[in-house]
Amino acid sequence: MNPSLSDGSSPEDAGAPVGRRLVLAMLGLGAAGVAAAPVLQRALESGLGAVADKDPTGLTGLLPNGGGFRYYSVTTSVRKRTAADYRLTVDGMVDHPATHTLDSLKALPQTRVVRDVQCVTGWRVPETPFEGVRLSTLLDAAGVGPGAKAVRFTCFDGAYSESLTLEQARRDDVLVALRMRDEPLAHAHGGPVRLYVAPMYFYKSAKWLSGITVTDSVRPGYWEELGYDVDAWVGRSNGRDDAPTV
Repeated sequence: MNPSLSDGSSPEDAGAPVGRRLVLAMLGLGAAGVAAAPVLQRALESGLGAVADKDPTGLTGLLPNGGGFRYYSVTTSVRKRTAADYRLTVDGMVDHPATHTLDSLKALPQTRVVRDVQCVTGWRVPETPFEGVRLSTLLDAAGVGPGAKAVRFTCFDGAYSESLTLEQARRDDVLVALRMRDEPLAHAHGGPVRLYVAPMYFYKSAKWLSGITVTDSVRPGYWEELGYDVDAWVGRSNGRDDAPTV
């Protein structure tokens, strides 16, 4: 079974080999990450994210990074979305299907959650703020129909998916996130909008969120089809005993 990396993505995708100059550049960025002062950290992460988005081998995820995050996609590249072309649909077993723009999501009440981020591969980023709209707010506005039991999430990378039970989706610490670490969500971190499921391993927090579909049953997501636990509670799943993030 291949490892689930960072927010539920993988280095296994086939693609053209990375050139020697790109490898040297990545190594240089990684070394800088170890020594960089905090004021340079976010600039470094942005650089690593940009390199990773053009790296089909996944080698960038092996580099040291003081911020703790790793940058992966299950596809070789993901086109950026802006406020002008981003859309989030809510459909399935609902009374009022909806399409949200980035601006309409920003206009809704925002919730800030500060928790550790825990990856199923072992790395952890402490006290990471996420801010956005509670998923329950969007579900309530859509009007969940009778017989609904779960929510399925799809992403504009065209490949990734996730699911939660309806009860899990209605938790106060499950967000449709627009901000991370008090800044707009960067493309490398799944922006402009991603799912954030605070008490579960980070592969449940699907990046580049584009679809929310209410269903009558839980449908395993991308990594769960490959053997990872559907109910991915930190410290109580996937054979791991990490400290909970709640």
